[in-house]
Amino acid sequence: MNKIGFNLLPWSAGTSSKVFPLVERLKEIGYDGVELLLGSPVLAEYAALSTHLQSLEMEATAVLVLGKDENLISPDPAIRARGLDRIKWAIDRANELGAKIICGPFHSAHGVFSRAAPSTEEYQWSAENLHQAGEYAASTEVVLALEAVNRFETYLANTMDQLADLVEQTNHPSVKAMYDTHHAHIEEKSIAEAITRIAPHLAHVHISENDRGTPGKGLVHWEQVFQSLAEIDFQGWYTIESFSRADPDFANAINVWREYSDPWEIAEKGYEMIKGKLLKNQMDN
Repeated sequence: MNKIGFNLLPWSAGTSSKVFPLVERLKEIGYDGVELLLGSPVLAEYAALSTHLQSLEMEATAVLVLGKDENLISPDPAIRARGLDRIKWAIDRANELGAKIICGPFHSAHGVFSRAAPSTEEYQWSAENLHQAGEYAASTEVVLALEAVNRFETYLANTMDQLADLVEQTNHPSVKAMYDTHHAHIEEKSIAEAITRIAPHLAHVHISENDRGTPGKGLVHWEQVFQSLAEIDFQGWYTIESFSRADPDFANAINVWREYSDPWEIAEKGYEMIKGKLLKNQMDN
């Protein structure tokens, strides 16, 4: 059975008690869980947030990005090693948080480019380190769900075909894939073909409008998205991901220069849209 989540990034990139009221209101809307960025160095925050989520009968998923000094495809072995260590650190934090999914484009460093197309060696470096990360995750319930993102944010994996190839090269049961509707809207030529290609590896879905605003009020072809996911019998999370300038440091880091929609409108209307699409697919099938 699918669960519906909301990434807290429109309000905060943190995990402190300041996010507790957000979680509580999202619970009232109907959400099954929230998604958190794994970044805070204050380790006590993760267990405290987990306790609060459990008190609300809410769950968590997590997202991770790597910086230029943690790049799994750097020609410098020391930088690749730091990237692997960072993923292991994130797995530990996910366990404290109670999150069973870590998603994101951590197959390489976000926003770092070589000014060339990805090389066979870069895919090998990424796969080798991701396999080791999978080994570290194997003793836990954590699944690493890699994300293909658009050409302006990475060059290693932009499409589901590239992502599937990388997951297959990694060859570890704890390393899977995710589908993000925002990035796919930019990069894919066929929603159905993209979802069919990634289906054997799909562990997580991000619901995100083309402008990162309210899902259903933009250009993403939602009927095709939900129908294609229904056809492969996807049973994982549908988690809304949107951004704002509420956390300026984070917003500046990912080039968010304006507000897309009011965050609570995104949360309320987005939840209604997902529930409606899932109900329609149930009735049709």
